[in-house]
Amino acid sequence: MKRFFFLSTILLIVLASSCISTKRLTYLQQEKDEEVTDSLIALSHIKKPYRVQTNDLLSIRVKALDQELVGMFNPIDDSNVSATTEEKAYFDGYRVDQRGEIKIPTLGNVKVIGMTLEEIEELIKEKLYQNYFTSKANLFVTVKLPGIRYTTIGEIGNTGGQVFYKEDVSIMEAIANSGDILMTGDRRNVTIIRQYPEGKRIHHIDLTKIDAINSPFYYIQPNDLIIINPLPQKSYGIGTEGFGTITTILGILTTITIISIRFNR
Repeated sequence: MKRFFFLSTILLIVLASSCISTKRLTYLQQEKDEEVTDSLIALSHIKKPYRVQTNDLLSIRVKALDQELVGMFNPIDDSNVSATTEEKAYFDGYRVDQRGEIKIPTLGNVKVIGMTLEEIEELIKEKLYQNYFTSKANLFVTVKLPGIRYTTIGEIGNTGGQVFYKEDVSIMEAIANSGDILMTGDRRNVTIIRQYPEGKRIHHIDLTKIDAINSPFYYIQPNDLIIINPLPQKSYGIGTEGFGTITTILGILTTITIISIRFNR
């Protein structure tokens, strides 16, 4: 009987530690002394512009008063709205090679790695004016990323690659687009592997705190790998919800009781 009470105590301790608390599941929580309703969240950082990396696809359009003069720089089917999508850009866009360069007709290789999209626009415009056009041409150059591609793995609804066709995408949007984090996912320690000109870096963000909005990693960048780590409760194997855990524990206790009764006869 003593063994029964001992095992029961151990199982009850496991029960208490295995259930996932609401605080581990709630996004962007405010402190208790803060006013939640209609409160203003001050943004303490300015989102830094994205700097082009190797293997990026760039969609480049050149416009002028005489469109025939700039036809060689634009896709043949420029009237097609889908020309800005990632699929179209794969064939008609400009890929940044391992040397950090793109190859533009007549202009040749142009080094763009580490530059912002606005800087690339000015660089191309400058080269066109120097070599082919005068100021009267009134050139207009636009450089865009054909969507923001990211990948999610781990404890999340849908794993794999996803694409957003907009310029600013928060990590909350990326997670929602991927089916949300599972109950067994650790929202306090979301890992982001991000590419930089010098290599890759690992970052972490706590999505249960409202301060996450001010994190420099709150907005994702192209080629981000978002990893949702599992909570320790997943390895326990006795349920993550209270009802499921209680059911499992009661089943184990019932089995132990039956065995104890038989041995004590």
